[in-house]
Parts: sequence; structure tokens; C-alpha cells
Amino acid sequence: MSDINVTPFVDVMLVLLVVFMVAAPLMTVGIPVELPKTQASAIPSEAEEPLTVTMTAEGQLMIQTTEVSQEDFLTRLRGIAEERADDRVFLRADGAIPYDAVMQVMGAMNQAGFANIGLVTELGDPALDQDGG
Repeated sequence: MSDINVTPFVDVMLVLLVVFMVAAPLMTVGIPVELPKTQASAIPSEAEEPLTVTMTAEGQLMIQTTEVSQEDFLTRLRGIAEERADDRVFLRADGAIPYDAVMQVMGAMNQAGFANIGLVTELGDPALDQDGG
């Protein structure tokens, strides 16, 4: 018999497929940020990967997962804005950061060419809803 038996090959490929499907979500690296909680609904996703700027409690600025100094922040954002078709950017700021610092970063993002800025929060009860209704 000169036929090639492909059954073991298919079995190995299916196992590898399952391994990659399970491992792929675990490979995404997140930046730990304590987001504020609101009742706002989620923004629908789009085809282009959204640009995310993160402000950590320690005062670090991150574009996607890359740390950027405050001096280079505006320059890097302008370069990114020239390459992107979408002007939407998401700002993830730790709840412990002062309002002034968040507004300074939002102003820099607007100056770089991003007019559509979304603030990222976690879903939960707002602190202002004390009576529960």
C-alpha cells in the first residue's frame, strides 16, 4: 500500500489549533490600572485596532503597551496620528490620578490630532448613586 496516512497529521494539527486558541488570549499583556466604575455602555468595536493611552497611578504614560516619557508623548502621538485613518483614541486613567493631569493628557492628545477621545471605565455602580435607585 503506497498511500500516505494523514490521520495522525490531522490529529496533531487539531491539537495545535486548540492549544493556540487557548493560549492566544493569555499572551495579551495588560497594564494594571484601577479604572473608575460607571454605568456607561460600551463603544462598538471597529476594524482598525483602537489606539489606547494609559496613565498609571505612578504617573507613567503608555501608548498601547509602550512606555513614553512626557516630553516625547506629543511627538509620538503626532507621528501615530499621521499614520492612522481613525482619529479615535481611548484613554485609560487610574482613578487615583488628579483631574488636572488627565485633562493635560487629553489636551495633548487633541493637539496631536485625535479629536475623538473616549474615557475607559469599568462597568459598576457609580459612587454618586448612594440610595441604590
